[in-house]
Amino acid sequence: MSNDPEHGRTGSTTQSRRSLGWWLSRFGHLILFLLVGLLLIFLLGLAQRVGWIQGGSLTATGASASSADETFTCPMHPQIRQTGAGRCPICGMELVPAAAAGADVDELAVNIEPAQRRLANIQTAEVVREPVSSTIRTVGAIEIDESRQATIASYIDGRVERLFADYTGVVVDQGDHLAVVYSPQLYSAQVEYLEAKKTLGQTNSAALRAVQEAQRKLVTNSRQRLVELGMTEEQLTELDDSGEARSRLTLYAPIGGTVIEKLAEEGKYISAGEPIYRIANLSTVWLMLELYPEDASRIRFGQQVQAELASLPGKTLTGRVAFVDPRVDQSNRTVGVRVEFDNANGELRPGDYAQATIEIPIGPQGEVYDAELANKWISPMHPQIIREEPGDCPICGMKLVPTSRYGYSDEPVARKESLVIPRSALLMAGEQSVVYVETEPGRFELRNVELGPILTDRAVVLDGLKAGESVATSGNFLIDSQMQLAGKPSLIDPTRAVPKFRNTPLDFDKISIVDVDGETGEQLEAMYKAYFAIQQALAADQLPAETPVQTLGTLAEQLATAEQIPDPARDQLAAISANVPHLHHLSLEEARRKFKPISHAVVTLSTQVRGTDAEEPFNHFFCPMVPQGAGDWLQAESQLSNPYWGSEMLRCGELVQTIVPDSQDDSEPEGEKKAHKHEEPRNEGDE
Repeated sequence: MSNDPEHGRTGSTTQSRRSLGWWLSRFGHLILFLLVGLLLIFLLGLAQRVGWIQGGSLTATGASASSADETFTCPMHPQIRQTGAGRCPICGMELVPAAAAGADVDELAVNIEPAQRRLANIQTAEVVREPVSSTIRTVGAIEIDESRQATIASYIDGRVERLFADYTGVVVDQGDHLAVVYSPQLYSAQVEYLEAKKTLGQTNSAALRAVQEAQRKLVTNSRQRLVELGMTEEQLTELDDSGEARSRLTLYAPIGGTVIEKLAEEGKYISAGEPIYRIANLSTVWLMLELYPEDASRIRFGQQVQAELASLPGKTLTGRVAFVDPRVDQSNRTVGVRVEFDNANGELRPGDYAQATIEIPIGPQGEVYDAELANKWISPMHPQIIREEPGDCPICGMKLVPTSRYGYSDEPVARKESLVIPRSALLMAGEQSVVYVETEPGRFELRNVELGPILTDRAVVLDGLKAGESVATSGNFLIDSQMQLAGKPSLIDPTRAVPKFRNTPLDFDKISIVDVDGETGEQLEAMYKAYFAIQQALAADQLPAETPVQTLGTLAEQLATAEQIPDPARDQLAAISANVPHLHHLSLEEARRKFKPISHAVVTLSTQVRGTDAEEPFNHFFCPMVPQGAGDWLQAESQLSNPYWGSEMLRCGELVQTIVPDSQDDSEPEGEKKAHKHEEPRNEGDE
């Protein structure tokens, strides 16, 4: 073996090189395979990101084409919708196919397949129009009838010698003796009266007439003083018969009832006017209620109230409203309502609580029918006193009044009907209220509704629905979720479901103008002239003058009650009257908004009625650029002057038709007028 160091280093290097080559020759193909695999994975990911291929779609070309045409959405952000799969640009989640149930029906509805409907238990109910009553349930306290209370007080200074009603709760009748009061003052007054009477008897006829008259007055005044000290007529008669003065006075009960307070004891010295007893007649009692002002405004005198007491389970008592406080309590913002109950059997005890129920019809406060009050007479202070004929109230003595004074009809009257849906059909979020209407089998449309009173199981709808439509009452939250996934208006943002406004001219299938003669016809033509003055002012960017505004409103009100005006025209006159007040006090923008419903009514009215002597044709114009559409108006001139835009777009619009009052067609019946329609609209530029 060589000991040369250079030789040793050369051998070591050769051995290392052989080891690297050996490893490469042994595992090189495996390393190459791994590198190629990593390269393929990298290239595949890059192709997915740039959109060359769709993720998870390494299938046949037909399947790829079908996936590319499908709409995908993000489960977390349903507003993200794209054709073909991919990832959400907001959260990065994998997009999923959009639900077939909500895909592309229209912008305000989704379709629910029958199988999905059964699975989601979607049920519907019909929108109905019927009389509705709201039920007010509240708690009140039984109190004593204030009109049936009395205080027994001493008329004189003295000492209580005896109390016959010696504990609270004693029931007494009218005229029963209650107490005996000892009073030297009373004794001296009786002696004075007896002496004056005796002296008058001893005065002979020979005495001076003046002295005799003075003595007679003294007797009268002395007797009156005894009356003022509390002696009754029976006691005075007894004094006259016996001729003996007594120092003790017996006090009697002025009314029958129950002693509710005993304020003195035997042996107590009392002063004149100091109370001894308080007595209450509990044959009638009051139930005191506190109602919110909006509920109290619908309560009327004599209205029935049902009450139940915990002390009388299962028994319903009926009373009637005796008083509604004209003021609102500032501390709790409620209105006091007093109900009178008959308590002849003594079942109702003051201080007890009762649960009251009041049925109130929903609708205007017109005449109502109560079978017990129909064609009857009632006490204005005690509504439990109801009689067949006029007379006096046995309690207070007041004259009975007819029940019609309080709005009760002698004959049954039809109650106002309201549009009603089940409470479960209503979805509410803040101030927004929506329902889902099934317009076609399986098609559910989002509908914004304006609500009236919401009852326990029903809700009154003022606008947004029609009678006979079907609304979802069960499963409507699942329908709403489908709307959200489809990126359509839903409960989250119902304001997007804004109904489309009319942007086409008013169209009349048949124009039949009724001639109105006499003064009514002249008033009708004067009303048209007042309208034209307002239209010209708005077209000139000016507020209308006060005179034409008042003339238009006054004549519309008068014509609405004229016999010669047909019923359809009365509706248009009512619309004019409702919108014309204060038109000249508004801003120009607000006046133009108010002018729109007035114009719709006037245009329609001009196709229904004209004065007999009317010869001037009217021109019906329409502007499609008016905000919120419905830009119709009427002019006497043929040159277009837009009242909704004024100088900004004065000539924007088109002539829809010319309504001629005196033109007749041979093919039309006598008296039926027509309008000349313009097939080619005119849209002039600004001048």
